[in-house]
Amino acid sequence: MPKVALYNQSGSQVGDVELNDSVFGIEPNEHVLHDAVVMQQASRRQGTHAVKNRSAVAGGGRKPWRQKGTGRARQGSIRSPQWVGGGVVFGPTPRSYSYKLPKKVRRLALQSALSSKVKEDSLVVLEGLAFDAPKTKEVVKVLDALKVSEKVLIVTADKDDVVAKSANNLPNAKVLTVSGLNVLDLLTHDKLIITKDAAEKAGEVLA
Repeated sequence: MPKVALYNQSGSQVGDVELNDSVFGIEPNEHVLHDAVVMQQASRRQGTHAVKNRSAVAGGGRKPWRQKGTGRARQGSIRSPQWVGGGVVFGPTPRSYSYKLPKKVRRLALQSALSSKVKEDSLVVLEGLAFDAPKTKEVVKVLDALKVSEKVLIVTADKDDVVAKSANNLPNAKVLTVSGLNVLDLLTHDKLIITKDAAEKAGEVLA
């Protein structure tokens, strides 16, 4: 089992903690990580693109000239695609880009992302994280004590509005619960700060 240092909010090491080997100690699967990131990014696409086809363009209700005898090519509508101002052929229509990976693949992706943080020494386990009131400077104080200046993801076991509001104004910090853990956020943040309770919960849920 991977063993990492356990810190308190003051930045002092208060011991060690053993993490679940099947969640934090596997060999990261890069292919699965890539698939999970592509899936998340696809699901975030709005898909609101649209063009007007010939049925949606205004006008063109009658035949511009008779079928035969004019010497010109036959035309049925001035809103056909070959006319200026006509409808668009095969243009984009509103659609959803979201899709799902199999449950086991999603779990493996999360395990790989968490294990990569341990492997890169980018994981900090906190004994606990609690503030009396929502204050940004409290989070800054904790980050300074832990010597963390990079883009950081803070993970708590359960929803904590005080901690979340305290970190809201920091552009380089984001707070998630264990249930909200996702591969994209884990990979786009350089450091992961996770409470001991959250690490144990992740070890149980994702094992």
